[in-house]
This record gives sequence, C-alpha cells and structure tokens, in this order.
Amino acid sequence: MTKAIVVGAGIGGLVAAVALRRVGIDVEVYERAPEPRVEGTGLSLMSNAVAALRGHGVELALEDRGRAIESFHLNTFDGRRIRAVPVRSIGDRLGAPSVCVHRADLREALLEAAGDCPIAVGASATGFTADGGGVRVDFADGRVARGDVLIGADGFHSAVRERLVGPETPRDAGYVCWLATIPFAHEALPAGHVAHYWGRGSRFGLVDIGHGRVYWWGTRNNTTWDGTKDQVLRACDGWADEVRAAVEATPEEAIVGLAARDRPFLRTWGDGPVTLLGDAAHPMLTSLGQGAGMAVEDGVVLARCLADATDPRQGLRRYEDERRARTRRMVRDSRALSRLEQAERPWARLVRDAAFRWMPEPLLHRRNASAMTFPATAGTRST
Repeated sequence: MTKAIVVGAGIGGLVAAVALRRVGIDVEVYERAPEPRVEGTGLSLMSNAVAALRGHGVELALEDRGRAIESFHLNTFDGRRIRAVPVRSIGDRLGAPSVCVHRADLREALLEAAGDCPIAVGASATGFTADGGGVRVDFADGRVARGDVLIGADGFHSAVRERLVGPETPRDAGYVCWLATIPFAHEALPAGHVAHYWGRGSRFGLVDIGHGRVYWWGTRNNTTWDGTKDQVLRACDGWADEVRAAVEATPEEAIVGLAARDRPFLRTWGDGPVTLLGDAAHPMLTSLGQGAGMAVEDGVVLARCLADATDPRQGLRRYEDERRARTRRMVRDSRALSRLEQAERPWARLVRDAAFRWMPEPLLHRRNASAMTFPATAGTRST
C-alpha cells in the first residue's frame, strides 16, 4: 500500500488526507501548531469545491454547518446596488451550492471525515530526503516520518516549498485586510446573503455564515494594521449603515489584520516523491474567494491521480500537470480583480463600477461559471 506523509493540517492538508484514504492510500498528517487550531474567520467553498468533494464521495453537510449563498450583491460604499452576481443560479445549474462557513466548523467536519487518520501536532518539519525507496521527513523535535510520497500542504509559509525552491519574497498587494466573525443581524443582510462594498482604495464585505453569525472583512490601500478597532472605524466612516454597525459590534480583540500578499506562480511544484498543495503551491489573493476551493480541488485530483498511477512519482507529476493551468489562472485573475477593486482614482472607480453594472448577463454568468465549475480531468474516475 502506498503511504503518504502530509505536512500541514489546514484545510488543504485535511482534504488531501480524507481524499487519499478514500482511495486506499495510507496517510499520516503532521501539523506544526502545538494543538488543533480552532481560530480563524469565515471562508467560502464555491460550487466547484463542493462538487469536487461530492464527486469523490465526501459529504461534509456543509449547508448545515454554514450557509449556502442565496444572493450576492456588489454595492457602492454607501450601499447602492451595482450588480447582483448569479452565484445561486450557477450553483443550481451545476448541482452544487456555494457555501460560506467558519473555518473552525469546516476543519471539524474534515477531522470527522478523516476518522482515525493519525494527526501529529507540534511537528515542525525541518527537511526531507528522497531516495529510491521514498522520502524521509525530519522534524524539529527529532521525530522522523517515512513514506512513499510527501505532500507539502503547510500553507503560505511552507517549509516544504522553501526546501524545494529556496527562500522567496512574497508579493505585496499594497493593502491591509481586516477580518472578523461575530454574532450579528441587520435588515440589509438577509439569510444567505453576501454583500461587497466598493469605495476609494477600500472595500468591505458582509457574509452570512449561518447560525446567527456574520463574517466581515475590510481592506485599505497603503495601510498597515495598527491593532485598533478605531482604525477600521475610520476606514468605514460614511459607509453603509450595516457595514459600520458590524464593525461597531465587533470586540477589538476579535479583529484580525494582515497584509494582502501572494507569491509568484511556480512552474514546478515538486520533484521525485514530493509535491505541494493549496497555499503552499499557489497562494492567491482573496478577490475570487477561491483559495480554499483550489486546495479542495487539489486534494481530490491528487488522490485520484495517485490511485490511478502504477508509480506514485508519476502520479504526482500527473496531478501537477492537471492542476497547473487552472490554479495559475486563479492566481492571475485574483490579482487582476484585486487591483481593479482597490482602485483609488475617480476615473478608475467609475470604470470599475460601470464595467460591472453594464456587463452583459451572459458574460457575467460565463466568467463566474468558469471559476465555479470543477473541471473533469484525465485523473478522474468513479469512486
């Protein structure tokens, strides 16, 4: 039996573990955090991610844990409608909803699906050595793991990626992000609603993630996070009432701030018995809401490619070949959309808003459906 070592127990690593075990591959997961992580904010799993999981026989009851998107609006900063985005209708056509969920709830669902899969915490990978018999992974506390393949699913600051390609400098997008999840209700935020608000070099989003909770996020150009709620309130001064109300209802300690960054796309994700997955392979900005979705797709395609391969190393290369074009496009399009959404100059904002307000419906539908459709691949087989 093939044995896989997965470094990283985030969303991508756990999806990989669940998917690999479903095709009969032995899995051990190693996580550098000292204990299972329960923190985090909200995220979206669009129709493509839900379809990928279901097609592999993984049912996580996401609509019970979070909230399926019923409506999605783009608005001006003060709440005037720019355009409705047809997320619900696309999902209906594809037979899979888009779901917004708290990261901790998704992680709990994946841990349940992983069952008795061994997951070691406090295991910080320091290096690996490949040979004809597989791969050896060394950890800071002296532990050693051996397997046939190594999956680096250890996120933006991946130790496996650094070992493969050397030190890198992240690409700064030029703005800070604020994130929080709170109990919240407002008449402008009905059940299953997602609203994005566009201003001058700044954006906010309100997302219903179910069970009386709202995930909100904000951005601001050329700003560093000073750790205060007042900074966020100043950024949304004069914005729609629901935006400001959500921020005001948030305890300062619940707000997370971070710089928006991605990395240049890698041509090669691995070598020999080693590959990368999710943010370790292709970190992207958040504008398309597909970071988690691409990690889910990666895990499913990886499992199917390994299951169909006579040689695990060939399976890894096939996985990389099948995922490269789609994930490259997501990284590129996320950065391009981010740049458009963060526009500051008046003429650029007018062009931005007009482009979305007057975009022909078939074109808007096609662009969104392209991202939200899990592609059939040569590695796909019935499970």
